[in-house]
Parts: sequence; structure tokens; C-alpha cells
Amino acid sequence: MACARRRTLVALTTLLAVAAGLPGAPATAAPPPAAAPSPAAERWTVDLAVRGGDDVNVAWRSGRLRLADPRPGARTRPAATAGPVAEGILLAAPRALDRPATRVRARLAARTADGGGATAQVRGWRARGWTEWRDATEAVFDQPVTRVQARVVLTTRDATSEAAVTGLTLTADRVTATAAQPAAARTYRVYATRIGLVGGVTANGHTVATRDHFAALPTRRGLSPRGTGDYTVKVCTTSGSRCEYAPVWDVGPWNTRDDWWNPPAVRENWKDLPQGLPEAQAAYQNGYNGGRDQFGRTVRNPAGLDLADGTFWDGLRLSDNAWVDVTLLWTGGGARAVVGSGPLNLRTGAGTSYASRGLAATHAQVPVQCYVTGQRIAGTYRTTTRWYRLVGGTYVSYAYLSSVYGGTVPRC
Repeated sequence: MACARRRTLVALTTLLAVAAGLPGAPATAAPPPAAAPSPAAERWTVDLAVRGGDDVNVAWRSGRLRLADPRPGARTRPAATAGPVAEGILLAAPRALDRPATRVRARLAARTADGGGATAQVRGWRARGWTEWRDATEAVFDQPVTRVQARVVLTTRDATSEAAVTGLTLTADRVTATAAQPAAARTYRVYATRIGLVGGVTANGHTVATRDHFAALPTRRGLSPRGTGDYTVKVCTTSGSRCEYAPVWDVGPWNTRDDWWNPPAVRENWKDLPQGLPEAQAAYQNGYNGGRDQFGRTVRNPAGLDLADGTFWDGLRLSDNAWVDVTLLWTGGGARAVVGSGPLNLRTGAGTSYASRGLAATHAQVPVQCYVTGQRIAGTYRTTTRWYRLVGGTYVSYAYLSSVYGGTVPRC
């Protein structure tokens, strides 16, 4: 059987891009020749050895990075999608660059067969936080970045699939880029479903707990590493009466390559859909793509967002799947506070006697507008009378915030 299997070994001068799970997607794709790096280019080799906590379902054996378990199942695929693929992610340590860069390219040596996929992705750090993850064929950032982080995503359709990586080299340099001015974060109304699946494993390796607090989006571009809120959403009921800030820790529902909030020129797939319209919604309501998701499954609800039980029941106090207003906070600018101990009540004033209008989950990064003096609180990090007013008008105590970054916060 091994001799009968189709195998392809490709040493890429740019990224080997495999749309794993897409109907009819080839196992490998030959990239165009890479442009020569500029004289100021910085090049390094990514360490593919598996270190532990940040890596999900991958193993480094005999000089190859592979899935530890290539069989699709509750603990090997994103919990929110229940998709017919197994997945694993190796997250490399961030690299501080010798000089700021606006472009990163990858050379990935990978071996895939029978529906296996291997992809390298990168993101960059600038003053207001991390960029979204991008396939590293040629990732160009709108502002210079001072740190770069890479990850390798492996996927298989079954135990007979092959997906292995033997090397990854990145090159960072400067190209002309149009700097985008920080704007208000993008907000859209989408249909949200409840994840449930307690005991399952999310795409970033988090084991789903009872009444957990996180969200899932149908793409890895906004997937936070475990234990971080690098990509946080603000989800509110359509009345605005309740909101929760939740980190994005899973991929789904339905699709895994649908960053529906990005403009068509940037969107991974479904580039003919309007910005802000999830593919699942278009499939369910309008018969788009034959009414099916990227895996060929019939779409049975229009969901573009999944919410963990605690976010769903306690944060928003929903009793059934519903339309919500979701803000992708990393798409805007401004100062951020990191919730170190939560879920934290969002108060209507600077004290615990004020009504709660929702929650901010642990690790969520919330947009702060200014600060006031209020009730003295002895919290996890400090005892303080400082309260931060968030964009939108609710308040949180500084006593439970682990850090504030991204700009100066004035007094209200």
C-alpha cells in the first residue's frame, strides 16, 4: 500500500499552500519563484522541535514535524467545527528583529499526500498589538513590525494521509507599504451558536471547561495562542443590554478559512462575498456554494460565530442561538487593558454597587478610553481606587487588570 500512495516532496522557495479540507484541493501546489531578498534582509531558521504547552497535536520525530494523532476526532480537530480533518499547530517563539520589517516570506520543506496539508503562517508585532496571522507566501504588513512569530499548521483527512515538515526558513525585509491609520474596530451583526462540547479541545489546545468563556471564528487568522487574548471580540446582544469581551480560542463554526470581516481583496476564501457576510450565512440564506460549507457539508444554520457556554449563558444571558453584534477589537487602535483575573463584571459606574452589563473573560484585551477614581478594590494584582472606562461606557477595576498597553490613558 505504501508504494501505491502518491507522495510529493517539495522544497519551496515560498510557502507550500494547501487548502486542507477544501473539496478538490490538490495535495501540493508549486509556487512561483521567490524574489531575491533585499540587501537588508534578515533570515532565520524556525526551530520545529515541539516544546510543550503552546503546541497542539504535533510531534517532532526523526527530523520531521508530524501530527501526533492524524485521525479526526474530538481531541484532534477544532471543537467548534467538528470538521472531517485532524489538525495540529506548532507555535514558534516570537523573534525580535534586528531592524523593523514590512514583509516576511517563508521557505517551507514539506511532504504531503492523500489529503494531508502543511502551511506556514506568520504575524508581526507593532505598537498597537499583533497583526492577524497571514499565510507566509509573502506577508506584507501595513506598518513596520519589530517582532515576528511563525506557526506551522498540519492537517490530515484520515490516518492514511501524510503531512510532514522538515524545515522552515523565514526572511524579513522592507518593502513599500501603505500605512493604515488606526480606525474604529469593525462591528457586524452575525448569528451566534453555542459551542458546548465540554471536554473537547479547541484549535489552540484549550480543553473546553464547564461554563467556559471564549469565542470561535471560522478562520485561524484571528486565533489567539492558548492563555492569551491577542485576538479578542466584544459580543453584545442586539439590544445592547449585555456584552462580553472574550478571547478567540477556537476555529469555527462550519468553515476554517473564512475571515468574513476582511475586505474581499484580503479575505482567504469566498472573495465574491460582501465584507461582513459569513459564508455559512450566505449558504444557508441564499444557497451560496450550493448551500454547503468548505467541507461539502449542508449548512444548517447561518452562524458566523460560536460562543462557549459561559459567554453564551452568563455573559450575554442567551437561552438560544441568536443574532449578536460582534466587534473584532484587533482591527482598531487605541489602548488596551488585559484582564488577568476574570470573568470580570462590566459595571455602569466605578464601583461594585453599580449594575453589571456583562463580563470580560480572563485574558480578554479590552479597549480603555480613560480612568476615574472610584471604589477602592483589593484585587488579584493590586489594591486601587482606579477604574477604567471602556469604549462603550462600562467600567472595570484596575485591581484585576494585569497590564495596559498601546497608548496613554488620560483621566476622564
